[in-house]
Amino acid sequence: MASLSTNWITEKHIDFEYKRYVLLGYLKQVSDNFTGSRLYPSLSELITHYRNVVAIRDNKKNLFNSFPDRLTGADSSGTHLTYEKILQDDHLMQEIESIIAYAVPLFEQYLKEGKTVYDFIESRLHIFPVGIMPLNADEGYLMLKFGPGQDTLVYRFHLTIFENPDEKYRGIATNFVGVWEKSVSNTFENIKLDLIRQFRHMPNPATYVIESELNIPLEETLLPIARRSLVKYVASQLPN
Repeated sequence: MASLSTNWITEKHIDFEYKRYVLLGYLKQVSDNFTGSRLYPSLSELITHYRNVVAIRDNKKNLFNSFPDRLTGADSSGTHLTYEKILQDDHLMQEIESIIAYAVPLFEQYLKEGKTVYDFIESRLHIFPVGIMPLNADEGYLMLKFGPGQDTLVYRFHLTIFENPDEKYRGIATNFVGVWEKSVSNTFENIKLDLIRQFRHMPNPATYVIESELNIPLEETLLPIARRSLVKYVASQLPN
C-alpha cells in the first residue's frame, strides 16, 4: 500500500484538485484494507494524518513553518542569502485552507469506518487468565488462538508504564515464542506448564488466553488488537 506523506498538503504541487486526487487515492486503499479486515498500519497512519491536519487548521503557525523557503536574494559574494516563505502567496493560502476543509471530514469518515471494524473485532475477543496468577502480572505469556484451527500462538509479553505530569500510559512489548497445538489432552494449562519447563526463569508467569472465532489477518489486525486488549484487561484487574 502506498503511504501518504506526512507533509502531503504542503509538498509538491499545491493545487486543490491535485491534492484531492492524492487524498482520495490514499483513502481508497485504506477503505479496501478495512473491508478486508486489515486494520494496521492504515488505522494508526490515518489517526496521525487526521491529527496533523487538525493541528495545522487550528494553528496557522504550524502551517507557515511547514512550508519551504524560497531564495529571494543574495549579496555580491553569495555568502548572505535572503529567503522568504512561499506561503506569503495569498492564493496558496486559499488553496491550503480549501484542502484542509475538504480533508478533515473525510479523515473523520474513514476513522469512523476503521473504528467500527476495530470495535467489532475487539467485541469478538475472549480474554481469560490461565492457572494461578503471580502478584506481578506485568510479564508473562499471551496465548492467541483464532479461527477454526487448533494452533495456539504463544508470545512473551512485557507491560511498561510511561508517565507524564498529567497521566500514565501503558504499553506492551511482545516476542513470538512458538506454536502449540491445543487439544482435549493438551489444554491451555498444559501449554503453560510446558512453557514453565522450557523457560525456567519464569516459574509462575502471568499467562492469558485471547480466543476468537474470527479468521482474520494476524499481523495486520488480530495481534495489534489483542495486544491493546490485553493491556486494558490487565489494567482492569489492578486494585484501585
